[in-house]
Amino acid sequence: MEYIEISAKTVDDAITEAVIRLGTTHDKIEYEVIEKGSAGFIGIGKKDAVIKVRKKNDVEDNIRDFLEKVFAAMSLPVEILIEKEESGKVINVELKGDDMGVLIGKRGQTLDSLQYLTNLAVNKNSEEYVKVKIDTEDYRKRRRETLENLARNIAYKVKRTKHPVSLEPMNPFERRVIHYALQNDKFVTTHSEGEEPYRHVVVTLKR
Repeated sequence: MEYIEISAKTVDDAITEAVIRLGTTHDKIEYEVIEKGSAGFIGIGKKDAVIKVRKKNDVEDNIRDFLEKVFAAMSLPVEILIEKEESGKVINVELKGDDMGVLIGKRGQTLDSLQYLTNLAVNKNSEEYVKVKIDTEDYRKRRRETLENLARNIAYKVKRTKHPVSLEPMNPFERRVIHYALQNDKFVTTHSEGEEPYRHVVVTLKR
């Protein structure tokens, strides 16, 4: 955010005015004193204090601002819940509303795209990279469970037929779920083939 210039009788008054104007709190602004101000002599030579001030680069605010603009453009009312993990390097965003299917899209593609764009926007001016995870209606948990069941069923088919099976193209997250679900299976192994966006998992018998 760009600096704005604010003047008032004193520096403290200017800071208070800045907090009100920026709609934030004292701990979330940074400022530079341009003119300390002077009361003058019986009002003669009086000068207002002048500061340059802006909001600190707050990651959570940036996430909310970006998503609110996206949803406003879509005319979609969405409640945005943001929670930072203890490490501070991962931020979980939960979206709530009446028509979240629009945001999920086919096999989560819209949700993945929204997550990707949010990460780009937020980390553009961030000093330290943070990972933003976006979910709605427990979609990612439900999708993981579906993929884990799929992995077990495919493994059973490979053991029964003794032929490898290629799954449909999946994004990196989905492929990792398949690999992880079968990594301890004694009879089958997994690997990925192809180039994005057509990269897919192949399940084969262990030799």
